Order: sequence, then C-alpha cells, then structure tokens
Amino acid sequence: MFEQIFKNIDDVLWKDAGCSSELDYVEQTSWILFLKYIDDLEKEKQTSAQLSGKTYVSIISPEFQWSVWAVPKDKNGKLDHHKALMGDDLTDFVNQKLFPYFKKFKLNAESADTIHYKIGEIFSELKNRIQSGYNLREVINLVDGLRFGSSAEKHEMSHLYESKIKNMGSAGRNGGEYYTPRPLIKTIVKVVEPTIENKIYDGAVGSAGFLCESFEYLKISKKLTTKDLKILQEGTFYGKEKKSLAYIIGIMNMIFHGIESPNIIHTNTLAENIMDIQEKDRYDVVLANPPFGGKERAEVQQNFPIKTGETAFLFLQHFIKILKAGGKAGIVIKNTFLSNTDNASISLRKHLLDNCNLHTILDMPGGTFLGAGVKTVVLFFEKGVPTRKIWCYQLNLDRNLGKTNPLNENDLSEFVELQKTKADSLNSWTVNVADVNVDTCDLSVKNPNAKKEVALREPKEILDEITTLDKESADILNSIKELI
Repeated sequence: MFEQIFKNIDDVLWKDAGCSSELDYVEQTSWILFLKYIDDLEKEKQTSAQLSGKTYVSIISPEFQWSVWAVPKDKNGKLDHHKALMGDDLTDFVNQKLFPYFKKFKLNAESADTIHYKIGEIFSELKNRIQSGYNLREVINLVDGLRFGSSAEKHEMSHLYESKIKNMGSAGRNGGEYYTPRPLIKTIVKVVEPTIENKIYDGAVGSAGFLCESFEYLKISKKLTTKDLKILQEGTFYGKEKKSLAYIIGIMNMIFHGIESPNIIHTNTLAENIMDIQEKDRYDVVLANPPFGGKERAEVQQNFPIKTGETAFLFLQHFIKILKAGGKAGIVIKNTFLSNTDNASISLRKHLLDNCNLHTILDMPGGTFLGAGVKTVVLFFEKGVPTRKIWCYQLNLDRNLGKTNPLNENDLSEFVELQKTKADSLNSWTVNVADVNVDTCDLSVKNPNAKKEVALREPKEILDEITTLDKESADILNSIKELI
C-alpha cells in the first residue's frame, strides 16, 4: 500500500511546474512526510501521557497542526472540504504562514539535538516548490494515508525512502552523491563491528546510510535492554552535512529507521580547524564515504596540516584526528589515493601508516557506484599504532556492475569471511609495510595471485614475424622447384 502511495505522489509532482527531477520529488515529499511524522509522534506521546495520568503539551500551535491546516476531518473522519484549503489559498498559507512559523523553531530551541531545532533547520533550508495548490492538496491527501506508528510501518517507510534515495543516484544535479550502495555499507559495518557502547560518526553524512545501517546492525547484535535502546536513540549516532538537501534527507532517513531526533548538524565539516579537536570531541567509530573530486578553497585548506584541494583527502585527515585512540574506521575513497605522486598524497599516506594500523584495503570494481565511473577502495584502520602489515582484497566479479546488475551482499561474502583471518587466496594477499617504498609510500593494489595475462605484442613485431615467415616459405618453395 505504501509503495503505491509513493508512486502516486511522484505522479502528481511530475505534472507540477515547480518540480523537474527526482531530487525535487524527494525534497518536496520529505517536508510533507516530516510534518505528518511529527503529527503521528505527538499523538503517540499524547496517548502515553494520558495512560500515565499526565498532560502532554503539543510543541505545535493548533493552527499549524496537521489535523487543522492539512487534513481537517468531518464527524465521519472524511476530509472536510468546507474547511480544507485548496488552490492558491493552500499555497499562500504554506508559503506565507506555515514555513515562516516552523522556521522560528530553530531560534527558540534549547539545543541543536532537539526535535524543535530539527524542525526549524529543515524549514529554514527548504522551500515549497509545488506551484499548484491543487497538486499540493493531492500530495497532502496521499501522505495522510501513511502511518508511522508501528515498527513494521516504519520499516516499510524506511525501505521505500531508501529506494527513492537510490533513484536519485541517476538523477541530475549530482544526485549520485547522496547514495552509497547499501550492500557495501552493510559489509563495512560488519567488518568494523561497532558495539552499543560506541559513539559512531560520519562527517559527510549525506543520506545517513552508514548511520542507518549501523543502527540496524546494532539492533540485532544482542537482546537490547531499555537502557540500550535509550543509548541508541540519544548517544550513539552523530553526523555533519554541508548541503541542505542531503541534510534533510539524512534526518528523514534516520527518522524512518526509528531514530526520533537524529544528532545530525548542518555545517561544513571542513570549515573546522582540526587542531581545535579535543578529546571530548572524539568518536569510537568513523564510517564514511566523503565526497571526492571536489576542490576546496585555500582558506579551508588552512584548517589542515597537509594542504590539498582534494575534498576527500581533507576529510581523511579530519577522520584520523577525530578518532579516539583505539578507534576504528571504514572509509571509502578514490583508488588513486593509494598511488598519487603529488606531495600531499604521499604525506597523507605516510601520516595514515604512521598513526594508524591500516589493516585492510578492499579494492572495488568499476561500476560499484551507479552513474559514476570512478574506482574506489575501502580503507579499514584503527588509530594508535603504526601499520606493519596490510591485508588486501580485490573484488573480482564475473559480471560488469551497472543499473541492471548492481552490487549485492553475496558479492562481498568471501571478503567478509576471509577478512576475519586475513587469509591469502586468489583475490587476497598481505603487504609488509617494510617492503613499501619509503619515498613514495605507493600502496597500489597489485594482486600477486592474479592470473598472468599473455602480453599482447606490438603491431610492428607481428608484421616483422609475418615478413620472416613469408621469406622462409618462399625459400622452401624455391628449394622444391630446384629439386624438380
């Protein structure tokens, strides 16, 4: 049922002049879904308060509650068409009253980790793009059919929302940056093995895939106590995101996965000087796929000891610095990081090897990221001791990855199993850091167990051999003629 509702919403937005891409569909669906979620959450809290003999005070004024402005009902529980806003009246109310009202929540919030602040932040960053009030009415009516009460409903919602985020991977406006393939994220989480007691961080949170999958992993890691559930809700998952749309999507994705007030901050992580990071700011686990290919300004580079314009390399410095001693990380990065010959890349590799135990490198095939031709590797490391040995695994598949053949968890099952013992195989081997060139620190993935391919000869060599064979054949024929 939920899936059909989502499809119907997209169909309505497709015909609206203000929405032109999958990114717009997700953005506009998100703020309306968020208000419906808040309404369901408040009803849930009101019921709980009544059962315990307490009074619950709504955080939203009556005029702006979902049941008043969005879907006023008659005595039969049907939409009251006499009270429901339509057309220009609806868009005027949303643009001139609703958004300004919720925007103020940010100013009045006690702290950034409250639901008040999240509401204010979302409505400060978004705007209503749905131009037709009649289309907006259709979307609101459809969203009203969704429920967020039970865990089963939230699970279905999270699955559908993830599907929408995945679709953005092939959309315009750099949609692919919001989506890391979930089979890869799940595999990284399995290898890093976070625990309930860990504080888990992603400084380039995007759609919050790493935090959501960590939450799912920890929920089934053991039989959870009430204390465990409180820790998971309030003190486990942390993130930062620079871009407005990604910030909204990340918050919504975590909410749909069951985290009521996500600890995601809307900020540019790289604008922070890493020398200002103190012990209280550090995390036990870092899981991330930082954006690569970006070029940061000189003033941003001043926040880092190793100056470089490459966004991913600045993030890697940030992640190393913000990890606690003994902390663990799983970071996706462009594979050229392992072999680039510029001074910044060499210095960063040395810094990583000297300060962390880079125990595993997973080499991913091209096509892993839909819509992006770049090849990537995953770096697994622990902070506090230098690297002595690196176990490398090269994922070799018998098919090309793409939209019709995406990566799946089974593709990575051998890696997960072999990684436990760091065993050698046709796809895995161990590199001794003592054997690595100290000047270049080149860590290129070169599988010594790979089947040796027969080298193709140069065209001139082939032509020379043909000429020689032709001459030998002519000589033999001449010899035969002389005998006759």
